[in-house]
Parts: sequence; structure tokens; C-alpha cells
Amino acid sequence: MAALVKQTDVLIIGAGPTGLSLACQLIRYGISFIILDKKEGVTSYSKALGVHARTLEIYEQLGIAEKAVTQGMVAGKVRMLAGAKVRGEVDLSNMGQGLSQYPYMLVLEQSRNECLLYEYMQAHGKDVLWQSELVSFSQTDTNVTTQIKSSGGELTIEANYLVGCDGPKSPVRHGLGLGFEGGTFERTFYVADVQIDWPFPHDALHVCLARSSGMAFLPMLGENRYRIVGVFPEGFDKDEGETLYEEIEHHIKEQSQIDLKISHVNWFSTYKVHTRHVEKFSSGRCFLAGDSAHVHTPAGGQGMNTGIQDAYNLAWKLAFVLQGKANAKILDSYNQERLKNAKHLVQTTDRMFNIVSSSSWLLKFMRTVVMPVMAKYIINLQAVRNSFFPFISQIGISYRDSPLSDHTGDHGFAVKAGDRMPYFLVDGASIYDKLHAPDYHLLVFTDKNDKAGDRMDIGFQAIPLTADIKRLFGTDKPFTVLLRPDNYIGLTSPTTALDNAKLYLKRMVEIDQ
Repeated sequence: MAALVKQTDVLIIGAGPTGLSLACQLIRYGISFIILDKKEGVTSYSKALGVHARTLEIYEQLGIAEKAVTQGMVAGKVRMLAGAKVRGEVDLSNMGQGLSQYPYMLVLEQSRNECLLYEYMQAHGKDVLWQSELVSFSQTDTNVTTQIKSSGGELTIEANYLVGCDGPKSPVRHGLGLGFEGGTFERTFYVADVQIDWPFPHDALHVCLARSSGMAFLPMLGENRYRIVGVFPEGFDKDEGETLYEEIEHHIKEQSQIDLKISHVNWFSTYKVHTRHVEKFSSGRCFLAGDSAHVHTPAGGQGMNTGIQDAYNLAWKLAFVLQGKANAKILDSYNQERLKNAKHLVQTTDRMFNIVSSSSWLLKFMRTVVMPVMAKYIINLQAVRNSFFPFISQIGISYRDSPLSDHTGDHGFAVKAGDRMPYFLVDGASIYDKLHAPDYHLLVFTDKNDKAGDRMDIGFQAIPLTADIKRLFGTDKPFTVLLRPDNYIGLTSPTTALDNAKLYLKRMVEIDQ
């Protein structure tokens, strides 16, 4: 019997956070898709934990941010331990105050993130083809043809585009023959989700600054539940998967010197840390996103969030091409924008990891003596907050060098084309409340009751030119901002006339106005 043939606009391989996020975004744009995964369902393991401000801003557009915050814990404090004693404490609860509606890191395990995204899909009549696996694929100038093995038999899926969200061993990446260059740290990491009885309150991220290796105790939802992340010292050479839990617990107690009792071990794992990124994010009609395109150290909790940003960047571009609103050349910008970000992320997380785990005597001294005393003073410096939070939360990612960023009119502005739309309040509410529609948005900042933008077939908002906006953008004159559908600035114009915005749309996405 011939294999069943299905057709769709976008085929997504992999239903982790990245693949599910892409599916949810395509639902917003009304794009047909099929998403499949060889697993039986969403993961039951906690895995990634940190959800940053930029991801919560994306969740807000899906209507699931409030659920995420309710189900998670705000990482309010970092308490630094050395020799079983508290050596310093830093308040992070409002570190990004004024920079985002979500000025903190949310602790919400990957399994719960996947459930939220999957529930959104199901609420919109979509589902995942579970227990299904990509066998092979080929592409032409017009489509991609895939052979799928599923629990129900063999299946052929023909799609306009294929997106591999299928992890670090990505069959899609291998099928495209794309390189995945980088390196591997020699030391072995461990992670364990446990319940701890110890002398410290369950209200902070506890960082143990040991001399031979560091470890972190991340509070999780539930009584005395923690994620412990650490690294074995040099010389520990067991392969991944061979380490017994008892060895992990022995190392935790020996290095932390804390009188603690560990129980209810829900999950543990050991692994080598790899730092790699793909040579390019696309080939023909096939794209990569998430761990299939980049892997890095867990420093800063960037992995899951970065995959979600990949999906967010790609979704609107695929949608606009499929809907005839954009020339297919716009898809080249996905590689240009996200590859640069991946390279930068690998470099920065490598540096952060080296500070935490290095055996250098100088870094040991900095880690165990200097950092606990100075951290709270350093983090309270406004200049540090204004640079560290945008980096760690991913709101600081910018695409100024992108071909989609028109700098013709932004000279003299503090905010440039390619930057994320700054957060500010309009009539007491977040500007992002006005930007939920999956389309371009034209914002005219003026003291006049300007309705000219209504003549354009995109979202239009007339925004009062308040003192806060003048400070953020560095101008006291009326101006116009054209936002991409992902709320990055396409252009800023020092006038309320619409000519520049019309030219941008015609040039970039070939919409006739």
C-alpha cells in the first residue's frame, strides 16, 4: 500500500520548546503546519529552568505569560556561600525595573513551558504527531519532500518549508551537510532535581563558591525543591551516563561543606558541555532553530530562551512570504540576524563558565574571596544593571546590521533601527499591550491627534510624546517608528509624515501602498 501523502506550508521536526514555540507563532499568523516528534509527549523532566524577560514578552502575545508567572518562581535573590556560611547576598527581584514588564528571571522548568505551549496549540485545534520520526528528505526550488516513520505507518509530507528544531544531534542538520564547529569542555557537569533539608530559606538562588569547583542551588516550585548544578573537578573522567547518583551527592556535600540532607531525587544527569554553532541557519527551503543550530554552556540560562527567540524571528518571515506579503529574500535575514547572535552567545557564555569553573589560582581567589563581598555593590550600580540585565534577559539583542534595518532617519536617536522596541508606559499600561497583532506597527509619537496612519494597511498607533519617551529616544520632536511584527524597529523617522514608512514596506516586503 502506498504511503499516505500530506501537504502543508511548514513542517516542523521536533516538539521541544523551540518547535512548539514556532508552531504557536504560526498559529498567530494563520499558517498551516505539521509538527512531529519521536517522543510520546512533552517532556516530563525539568531540564532548562530559567525564563527571561524577552521570552515572557513573547508569551504575553500568546496570552500565556500570566500563567507562566503564576506557575513559576521569581528568582528574587542570589545568596553566595563559602565554607557553609553566607558571604554575600544580591537582590535581583527588580533588577530590570523600567526595562521590561518582567524585570526578573522566572524559574519555570522546561516541562511546564512545553505544557503551556502545547496547551495553546491544542486550544487552537492543533496537535503534534507524536512517535513520528524523520527518515529522509529532499528539496527542490519549490518544495521539500520528507519521508516519515510514525506509529501509524509510513508517511510522506510535502511542505513549502522545513524547520529542524530537532536538538544537538539534528538529523535535519546532518541531512543538509552543515558543519557544527566548536569545542567541548573536558570537565563533567552534573544536575539533580532534589528536595533539600538545610539551614537556608527557600527564597534565593544559592551559589556555593568552592575553590575546586562551583555549584548552584536553584529554588524550584514546591517545598524545599532545588535544582543543583555543578561540575566535577579535573581528573574525574567517567563517561556521560556512567556516574552514579551517590557520587554526585558525595561531591555536593564535600565541596559545599554544608550540613544538608538530600531526599526525593526526581531526576539527575551528567554531561559534557559543548559549545558549538552551525555555519549557517538555512539551506534552500530548510532552516535550523534552537539546539540544532547552537549549543553552549548553561551559564546565564540562555539555551531554551534562545531557541524560542529563533522561532519568533523565523515565524513572521515565513508567514509573510507564504501570504505573499514579502519577497522570499527576506528569509535570508533569519540567518544574518540569528547566526550573529549565536556566535556572540557562545563567546559570552564560555567566558562566564570559565570564571565559575576555572582552576586558575587567580580566578579561584576572585570567585571565593572577592566576588561574595563585592557582588552586591557592583550589581547595584545603575550602569551595571543597564548592561547586565539586557544581556541576561535577551532584551538587549539587536539587529542593527540586518538588511531589514533602515538607518536613513535614525541619526541623533538613542534607539536605532534593529533594536527591540523599548519598554515604557502609555496611560499606565505597557506599550506592548498595543503590539499584540501579528503585523507591522506604525507608531507616531506626537502631541497632535494624528490619524494619518489609518490610511496604511498595517497597525497604527498615535502615542503621546511624553517626557519618558523623549528621554528613551533622545529627542523632543515628533517622530515615527515602524515596528516589524516581532517588535524590532525597522526604521525611525524624524517626522510624522508616512513617506519613509511606505518606502520601507515597499522595498523590504514589496507591499504596494
